Amino acid sequence: MGGCEEGLVVDGPEALLWLSFGGPERPEDVRPFLENVTRGRGVPAERLDEVERHYLSFGGMSPINRLNREAIAATEAELRRQGLELPVYFGNRNWHPMIEDTVARMAADGVTRALVFATSAYGGYSACRQYDEDIARARAVVGEGAPELVKLRQYFDHPLFVGAFADAVRDAAKAFTEYRLVFTAHSVPVAADESGGPAGDRRRYSRQVAEAARLVAGEVGVADYDVVWQSRSGPPQVPWLEPDIVDHVEALHGKGTSAMVGCPVGFVSDHLEVVWDLDTEAAERARELGMEFARAATPGQDPRFAELVVELIKEHTAGVPARKLSDFAAAGRTVNGAPCAADCCEPPRGRPRPAGTAGSRPGS
Repeated sequence: MGGCEEGLVVDGPEALLWLSFGGPERPEDVRPFLENVTRGRGVPAERLDEVERHYLSFGGMSPINRLNREAIAATEAELRRQGLELPVYFGNRNWHPMIEDTVARMAADGVTRALVFATSAYGGYSACRQYDEDIARARAVVGEGAPELVKLRQYFDHPLFVGAFADAVRDAAKAFTEYRLVFTAHSVPVAADESGGPAGDRRRYSRQVAEAARLVAGEVGVADYDVVWQSRSGPPQVPWLEPDIVDHVEALHGKGTSAMVGCPVGFVSDHLEVVWDLDTEAAERARELGMEFARAATPGQDPRFAELVVELIKEHTAGVPARKLSDFAAAGRTVNGAPCAADCCEPPRGRPRPAGTAGSRPGS
């Protein structure tokens, strides 16, 4: 049992599974982690060498696990504040604690029904459906006795998510009298963005990112802004969503832009991709060109994020109406806990390399 569910009241969930991508926490973890992420994708060793250097330049540790633990602690406190007794378990797709081990521990603890919060606000294959596959794989590994798991819905247009980003943009822009607002999200192969779902619902991921950017910009009061991409990887002959953030910094400089605020609207926390691609590559290129650069914080450590998670839980446990700022249909809507529909968020032919390692410039 898995999938995104909206409007389904789950009978007595006994726990929450916090499901994320995972990241290394020691230098010796970096290479095994990258091999986990890229296994079966045909990524050349020299590409892994390059990304490994990114991690090692930060001590061989991604902050993603630490940030998840902090967000989990905040969510546990919010659950207690609202009088909800729901233990939170932590599992990852690509590094310890692995989801298979976590689901096994849940089963050993006697958990039979649980909700799942995935740390991606969006649809698309890597952002959504792959988490459903993670859930199904973990339950299959555990076998008989594995808890029923129902994944909470996407939340890119939730007012708490949008509000946290809007305040972060305002805070980042305080030093500027004029600036260009630039939203970023993780690039994916164009073919992956255009696959899956009925014709009217293709490009679910990029359309949702664009909608989240529109909502945040509207709350800030900015009418003219840009949506660009970061962290692409893979062979240069494969088209990915563009423009790249560093290329866009150069383009803005060419137009005479003196200051920009980058808002990583595609990310929940300040993990290594945000720190490398924005705080390092984009910021350094802006300085080289004489542009001022500031980056808005991600919402994962904002108190509203824990409130958002608890509200998504209560949509299931108490039938609380879903709050949305857009008219996008609920992606991955399912019936009786079945996985998403067969044509929802499917990868194109030859599954693309999943997003999620600290990327580099297009073509590298």
